[in-house]
Amino acid sequence: MSTALETPKDMLSILAPDGTVDPEQDPGLDDATLVRMLKVMLQTRIIDERMMTLQRQGRIFFYLASTGQEACSIGTGAAFEDADWCLPGYRQPGLFLWRNVAVKRIVSQCYGNSWDNCKGRQMPVHYSFKDHNMVSISSPIGTQLIQATGVGMAMRRRGDAQAVLTFIGDGGTSSNDFHAGLNFAAVDKAPVVFICENNGWAISCPSTKQTASETFAQKAVAYGMPGIRVDGNDPLAVYVTSRNARERAIKGEGPTLLELVTFRLAGHSSSDDPTRYIGSEVFEAKKKLDPITRFRTYLEAKGLWDADQEEAHRKEARDEVNAAIKENELVPKPELETLFSDVFAEMPANLKACLETEQSARGEGKFP
Repeated sequence: MSTALETPKDMLSILAPDGTVDPEQDPGLDDATLVRMLKVMLQTRIIDERMMTLQRQGRIFFYLASTGQEACSIGTGAAFEDADWCLPGYRQPGLFLWRNVAVKRIVSQCYGNSWDNCKGRQMPVHYSFKDHNMVSISSPIGTQLIQATGVGMAMRRRGDAQAVLTFIGDGGTSSNDFHAGLNFAAVDKAPVVFICENNGWAISCPSTKQTASETFAQKAVAYGMPGIRVDGNDPLAVYVTSRNARERAIKGEGPTLLELVTFRLAGHSSSDDPTRYIGSEVFEAKKKLDPITRFRTYLEAKGLWDADQEEAHRKEARDEVNAAIKENELVPKPELETLFSDVFAEMPANLKACLETEQSARGEGKFP
């Protein structure tokens, strides 16, 4: 029996792989927004490429790239307001850039130096930008979903006209927290938009080993929320579905699950070799669906972009990230005292004693 919550098997797509658009579904974004979306997608790709090079050179220790998935975070980011809260996963640097997080801050977190607002306590790519309403990325898979639900439940009780955005990969849907997060959000009608970036692989485990469901989107039906399958390499389709899900959340109609079908054009992380489990012919085929190529073609056809603009923007983005790297490599490591700060409102006696002992051994006197 058909129900209003039944998920279609087909993906929503507005922008075809050849860059042509379905005029009936085109959201009609203004030219400035379209150009900015492409610029941020390009900047995201350049940062990922540069940071992966740094890891290979041993200048940072770890990195996770979002190569091939840029449309997911930037299409979503364009649909949300800066006042909305976000609990991201590993592959949303484009969302940070969309919200104007400085490249210097992104780079400093990967170095874990004294500029890093986490003071080196987190692994690289585990960003936290409180001033941009972004909660720290967590290493345990799926925990951000229950945290996002909690934020959304609090918002609803306070009457805030805001939504919560959270991301997870296809592999993360196998975690207990996926069930708990979606279940509680649906029961409470919390204003949460759950984004599942289905890139086909949970490290080396294919989606077929993660679930017997035909799609990830249809999992939403069991929880009593809409689930929509979207072409995750189509920035316009991502934008439209994210915007609609946010509007639904703000109206008090509850959460939505969006499955963004994309592909990871790189390894899971700098520690992974995807050629061990994905054939080269698959990568070559998927490169033809590259979201940047698709969106660039669309903007060129509209007369909003050309080769000169691309070259100028790429140079600007490269110069910015290279300057950020140069500056960060001169920044010292966090001071020893930062191990003890930002943990307790008032330092416990045992930690104070530990710090004083260490400072004494260094001949620095007592902690005040």
